[in-house]
Amino acid sequence: MALAAGAVAVLETADPAAKVAASRALAAHWRGGGMAVGTTLPPARPARPNRPVLLPPKAMPRRRSFGSAGGRVALLHALAHIELNAIDLGWDIVARFSGEALPREFYDDWVSVAAEEAEHFAMLARRLGELGAAYGDLPAHDGLWQAAAATADDLLARLAVVPLVLEARGLDVTPAMIERLHAAGDAASAAILARLYRDEIGHVATGARWFDRLCRARRLAPREIFRDRIGRFFKGELKPPFNRAARDAAGVPREFYEGG
Repeated sequence: MALAAGAVAVLETADPAAKVAASRALAAHWRGGGMAVGTTLPPARPARPNRPVLLPPKAMPRRRSFGSAGGRVALLHALAHIELNAIDLGWDIVARFSGEALPREFYDDWVSVAAEEAEHFAMLARRLGELGAAYGDLPAHDGLWQAAAATADDLLARLAVVPLVLEARGLDVTPAMIERLHAAGDAASAAILARLYRDEIGHVATGARWFDRLCRARRLAPREIFRDRIGRFFKGELKPPFNRAARDAAGVPREFYEGG
């Protein structure tokens, strides 16, 4: 089986635990060598379990304080949902753009990202279980996949919106969440978020590196293309405060998100 077809198989796997297992297996097969990239188109939407119920972002209940067990469960559930979407986003970029003339290193990088997102989901699901909950117990929203659908026909737009805006926003807000979990006495959950934070710097760096490389290969100015794609494909504003240290570590140019 070629990589692109394997990515589609993961996308068509609804059960989260099975999706994690399939991601691990496909990543190991790819890293073993001898696997062709192949060419195929992924489904418009990945398969999803019956739960959680998906709501519009504005209809989501307000999150409770981290000081309560319910509040921490709600946070971890929301993060698990983000990570489940992130698994699919990683495999979708592999399959959706498999027909473009991209170097093998592109697929190496995004297979690694997808595999790490699978581990993130597994850690969060396990922690939810330790707290007497499970993924699917609470509603979730579909905003991340809406961003994927909007950028399905433009690789530069996908790179600009998903890693360089949405995932970079995670770098801005995660340190405060870690502090609040420590303050609530939940060191186990804080440790998981610290692991996610370190890995996500690398994921944003992957997006920044490929965005810059592809822009320059096409003789395009990265800052102008970033601003163009965000203006066309991202509904919202780039809002401070920004975690400059993490964004710098990921190689995101400050001119992308600061200034006019």
